[in-house]
Amino acid sequence: MHKKIVNSLICSAVLASLTLVAPLAHASKEHPVIGFCIDDLRVERWSRDRDYFVAAAEKLGATVSVQSANASAERQNAQIENLIARNVDVIVIVPFNSKTLGNVIAEAKKAGIKVVSYDRLILGSPVDGYISFDNEKVGEMEGQGVYDAQPKGNYFLLGGAPTDNNAKMLREGQLKILQPAIDKGDIKIVGQQWVPEWSASTALRIVEDALTANNNKIDAIVASNDGTAGGAIQALAAQHLAGKVPVSGQDADLAAVKRVIDGTQAMTVYKPLKLIAGEAAKMSVQLAQGQTPAFNAKYDNGVEQVNTILLQPTLLTKSNAADVVVKDGFYTQQQLSGQ
Repeated sequence: MHKKIVNSLICSAVLASLTLVAPLAHASKEHPVIGFCIDDLRVERWSRDRDYFVAAAEKLGATVSVQSANASAERQNAQIENLIARNVDVIVIVPFNSKTLGNVIAEAKKAGIKVVSYDRLILGSPVDGYISFDNEKVGEMEGQGVYDAQPKGNYFLLGGAPTDNNAKMLREGQLKILQPAIDKGDIKIVGQQWVPEWSASTALRIVEDALTANNNKIDAIVASNDGTAGGAIQALAAQHLAGKVPVSGQDADLAAVKRVIDGTQAMTVYKPLKLIAGEAAKMSVQLAQGQTPAFNAKYDNGVEQVNTILLQPTLLTKSNAADVVVKDGFYTQQQLSGQ
């Protein structure tokens, strides 16, 4: 009898410890468990999304488990499998590779787990919702920002990661603005290249090679985000061209906003991360509770028209960058001045 009591106590202790490590979800719709799988938390932008998302979700009564794939498709798939095994209510995914999640998403759906595509659209698999800023509009802003600064000359198109569907949507928006001038002959595309993993160091090497190949005769660079813009501007600076060649960007990274204010980057696009993270948390909780979020658009991901919440971005230039980000609480004046 004593041995049975001891064994029972041991089993209870083990079960209690497992509950602490990986609490089972579906226990209460009032307190759903959400897995947040992010491409790469080493990137400034995603760490801010994480913080805003967790705060918003917890305020709504949810618990969040955050995973970072560190730019690895294999790691992201394994992390999603782990969340499925833990029986979470919702999995929110910032995909590293938009096309390689089919098997794990099928597993999640089979387990009754809702799947939300965050910022980047997951392709080829059914998902329960997608939330993002209007990426084609962002691309239009980038194209227009560079065109306004340099309406003629040799252009280099510096795309994002080829594995990211957003990079292609941005390019569509950029060309929507630039194509008429290209057709007219005012703009000549002297090179274009995608940047794996949106790597700033890779962008630096690409632009260095482009400058060499064109004898430094590049008049504008359409970079698809602030990280790649930073690499491009570093390459330009080495040739004493920073500030003379307009470069676009997006995400309003701190370094990029400083460059916009200083005049070495023509513009960036501000996407209020608190807004997208807060709306994504709200969407996730609503899906867990069987409610219908306030979708306002649909996107074709190859297998279905995905219910989408589309948010509007804001153009930042030298004339308004500091005012907008400080007023919105995104950065302080001290951060912008480097104090």
